[in-house]
Amino acid sequence: MSLSRRALLQSSLLGGAVLALPTPARAAKTVLATDVHWLDGSPPAWDGGQSWGTPWPRGTLRGTDRLQAHGADGIALPLQSWPLAYWPDGSIKWSGHALPAMIDRAASHVSIGIGRNPAPVHPVRVEEQADAVLVHVGTTSWRLPRTGSAIIAAAERNGQTLLRNVHLLASAQNAASDEESENLSIERYTGRIDALTVEQSGPVRAVVKVAGSHVGNGREWLPFSLRLYFTADSPAVRIVHSFIWDGDADRDFLRGLGIRAQAPMAAPLHDRHVRIATDDGLFSEAVRPLTGLRRDVGEAFRQAQIDGRATPSVDTLPDRLRQLLDSIPAWGDFRLFQGNAQGFTLTKRTRKGRAPIQSLEGDRARGLAYVGTPSGGAAIGMADFWRRHPVQLDIDGAAGDAADLTAWLHAPDAPAMDMRSYRDVLGMTDYARQNDGLDMTYEDYEPGWDQARGIARTNELWLWALPATPDAATLDSYAAQVARPARLQVQPDRIHAAGVFGDWAPRTTSGALSLAIERQNDLLIDHYRDEIDRRHWYGFWNHGDVMHGYDSDRHQWRYDIGGYAWDNSELSTDLWFWYSYLRSGRADIFRMAEAMTRHTGEVDVYHSGPWAGLGTRHGVQHWSDSSKQPRVSNAAYRRIFYYLTGDERVGDLMRVLVHSDRVLQRVDIGRKVADRAPESLPPGGVGAVVKPAGLPEGVIQLSFGTSWGSLVAAWFTEWERTGDRRWRDRILAGMNSIAALPRQWWAGGANFDLASGRFVSGGDHISVSHLNAVFGIVEIMAELLPLVDAPGYRAAWIDYCKWYNAPADQWERRFGEAPRGHNLRQAHSRLTAYAAHALQDPALAARAWSEFQDGELKPGLTTVQAGDGIMEIAGLSTNGAAQWGLAAIQNLALTPPD
Repeated sequence: MSLSRRALLQSSLLGGAVLALPTPARAAKTVLATDVHWLDGSPPAWDGGQSWGTPWPRGTLRGTDRLQAHGADGIALPLQSWPLAYWPDGSIKWSGHALPAMIDRAASHVSIGIGRNPAPVHPVRVEEQADAVLVHVGTTSWRLPRTGSAIIAAAERNGQTLLRNVHLLASAQNAASDEESENLSIERYTGRIDALTVEQSGPVRAVVKVAGSHVGNGREWLPFSLRLYFTADSPAVRIVHSFIWDGDADRDFLRGLGIRAQAPMAAPLHDRHVRIATDDGLFSEAVRPLTGLRRDVGEAFRQAQIDGRATPSVDTLPDRLRQLLDSIPAWGDFRLFQGNAQGFTLTKRTRKGRAPIQSLEGDRARGLAYVGTPSGGAAIGMADFWRRHPVQLDIDGAAGDAADLTAWLHAPDAPAMDMRSYRDVLGMTDYARQNDGLDMTYEDYEPGWDQARGIARTNELWLWALPATPDAATLDSYAAQVARPARLQVQPDRIHAAGVFGDWAPRTTSGALSLAIERQNDLLIDHYRDEIDRRHWYGFWNHGDVMHGYDSDRHQWRYDIGGYAWDNSELSTDLWFWYSYLRSGRADIFRMAEAMTRHTGEVDVYHSGPWAGLGTRHGVQHWSDSSKQPRVSNAAYRRIFYYLTGDERVGDLMRVLVHSDRVLQRVDIGRKVADRAPESLPPGGVGAVVKPAGLPEGVIQLSFGTSWGSLVAAWFTEWERTGDRRWRDRILAGMNSIAALPRQWWAGGANFDLASGRFVSGGDHISVSHLNAVFGIVEIMAELLPLVDAPGYRAAWIDYCKWYNAPADQWERRFGEAPRGHNLRQAHSRLTAYAAHALQDPALAARAWSEFQDGELKPGLTTVQAGDGIMEIAGLSTNGAAQWGLAAIQNLALTPPD
């Protein structure tokens, strides 16, 4: 098979960096050479293994078994590869890769090509037994039971147990505080394993998925799933932990949610070491300190304790000193509590039942703690530690036979988690009054539809099983990895050359208008990056989201005003961040987009209950708005992160969305529209069937852009991940049926048959919505249309793009009525640009740039200081910023202005 013309053109963009792949077949294949760079520009002091995704031009790679990696010195590195996605011809579109820990401390990049793939010196090996799975990483064996409460029963090295009994735990109280109840009670729960699955088994890494629930007091709740990642040459297991909140908000007030390990402490009290990472250093102490005493035990003892080494034998001490050692209090418990984004406290006590004393305070702890002895110990770390406050790291019982090491995802020392609605009904007992409220506060409120039950949260942790207390530099490198995880990533030019993610291009480097647009996109991105920190948009449920609208009178984001508060992906903020990263390769944008992907895919979406598969419109609480829609759960907002990283959790989130259209049989998104709304709410309470009257069973009303387009994103992703053409056929059924409707895309929506995936009725009248093309449909169509044969639909889509922003007089002449609903003109300039590019029409291209430049946000925006620490951009809203950025990116790619 000869290399396609498109692939040749793409390879030329890389300066001809093409590797020949000899095959015994009649034709040759070619693979683009790929350099994978450290996101932050240089290798970290420590990394526990790397995984990422690499894109390939269509038709250039047929399998992943012959891919090879090598470092800067040209020496081949062990590489584990697997397919992430396929092109329609069956060739690899995205491949996933894993490298061992600490591959090359000096390498600025890793190169991927074709060649012999060496095995790791110490390969990861999985041994499946009837009651457990054993994962062998070098000389350390991790035992994972299939049932019970221990996620990890033990980690052993050369027959010695380094840690054991790793389990999940939670606690909840029956009221928010003693202000609301005089009889507070606390119930405690432990994780129970229901299923264990080996997803990868080496040789570079093994992945094991564990699922279960928290149980106790005759109750089962808080379902969890977590993945354990074991990597060659790494003493740590990476843990991606997810749980679903399924409590009763009026009686379940979560006090603590965490993961705990035990570390045996078989050493004298003065040889038991505690290390906790602070904001810029290490808190390093011993259970029984030998420094600062009135009677000096000698430099050899003091220095060994500071270094984490075994002290000399106490028999070398003078008799008087040796006899007095037991008079030194032993500090068995240590606690680091980060209650907010600005401060932590570290305390210690001798034991439970004794008063704690304050050790130190600081700003933003990095989130790592170690306890152990010169013959072994354990460390635990939690990513985004201070950003996810309130959080806590505990070491308990270090003066006993074993120490408990706990990472609290929600700190028990914090106020209990309150998941109740923030507001009262305020008379909004029917749709008419709810619409009035929407008109005032922009909040689509409905009693009972503001529940958090069914949302989720994911956290990333590391757990080390160590043969000895590490030195300070090593532990500091672990803490740096926890606080800012190192990543290998493919560069923007190479991603673009593969022809993935639709219409975008790397940053423009010439042309006055183009450069002005680039500067303004940077200004807007930087403003949101800085506002996250200035406004402290952090916390257990909040981290990763941004605010929606700004109140210039208060010089404050409208955090307390209905639908103007948290953004919840409104108008594709996620995509703006991701495409800005793709074009620039900037690490700060990647991390903003990653945090947003983690948040919006978990917190803003329901994973169980009556709205499972739908997300919540923007609001004061992330779940408080009653509009539950697929435009928020949208796979289009997750897929870029998934393919760049191969993250399995996000892959799960997208996969479950392929059937999310079914829930729309119970939830009519347009139930409050004025000409359809009944006088009162339907009987049956929350979860009762709410759908338009008159539609047959299995037929729902569906908008094209906000709903069908979001579903198409899930079906498209599943098709390319699996090659299963059922999902392509479902997409084509919808496309062809839209093309057959009387008004095609101008209908805005129609009646959709769930069984066939076709629009079967309606579509007779023009109904233009300014929201139909601003929730990812533009990006998905740009990716999808070149891959499917749908000429009728393609023509309908181009027609919609060409005419949406058409001048009013031209529109009226064509359609016989005045245009209505044509808002967001600047945002829709990219539709005009798409039509201009597709039709090769210079006049349309000029019109697109006129629409873009005459819109709400004009080039030349500036940031001004409006007070102490307050920075503002006049007229800014997140809607406007995100859509301006996406329009700028697509217009520059399709119709470069200069």
